[in-house]
Amino acid sequence: MSVLYEHPLNERIRNYLKLEQLFVQAHNCDAQYITDNYQVFFNALFAIFDTLDRNDIRGELIKDLERLEQHLVMWSKSPDIDSKALEKNLQQIVGYVCQLRVNKQAWHELRQDKLLGSIKQRFAIQGGSSLFDLPQLQYWLARAQNYTLSDMENWLAKFALLRDAISLVLKFIRQRGSFEAIECDSGFYQDNGEGLLLLRIKVPEGAEYYPTISGNRFRYSIRFMLPCQQTGRKYSKQTTQFELARC
Repeated sequence: MSVLYEHPLNERIRNYLKLEQLFVQAHNCDAQYITDNYQVFFNALFAIFDTLDRNDIRGELIKDLERLEQHLVMWSKSPDIDSKALEKNLQQIVGYVCQLRVNKQAWHELRQDKLLGSIKQRFAIQGGSSLFDLPQLQYWLARAQNYTLSDMENWLAKFALLRDAISLVLKFIRQRGSFEAIECDSGFYQDNGEGLLLLRIKVPEGAEYYPTISGNRFRYSIRFMLPCQQTGRKYSKQTTQFELARC
């Protein structure tokens, strides 16, 4: 067993990973317990909004999907390729690109949602999302479960295209690199990052250290740290074993 750490080497992949995690957080909020975890759900939902507003995710996805399509067409010439799986992925890619090229994306409709619009600003304020400040949200939470579930599913469905396209792109990025066992002295490792998009690091479960990664597409470094103590963070200076996939 091991613990998997991932680190993006450019801002585009950083945004993909961020959105992937936010989608998981939002989808994992059960409507049955939404009264207790509404802050997790809406914080994730509004973070998705903000990430999409600040970045051209649609444009980046179209470029990545078109590059992926070109690669798959090239791979199709290999005699060892699984033609059925490749054709399925090609159909998905073409479908996603066609839908992403539509000028108005489905999630833009949520800007007109009265409930979301009325509470979004309060969630941006530290400690401002308590129910006594948001009676309209408390009313929504008190409604029958089928109503809240329907709203949650409808909101998240607006992001389904982006979620699925990001998932496909990240799947192929992760498959670019296979894990290699590495042992480094003094808990420090560095290497050339040219052409890389993502680092994936596996550390044995129960190991008394964890990686901190810094770098870009030119060069990266991995520094292993000891668990946080009252005296602060300390570097691990021991011989360290881990697995690394360069994607």
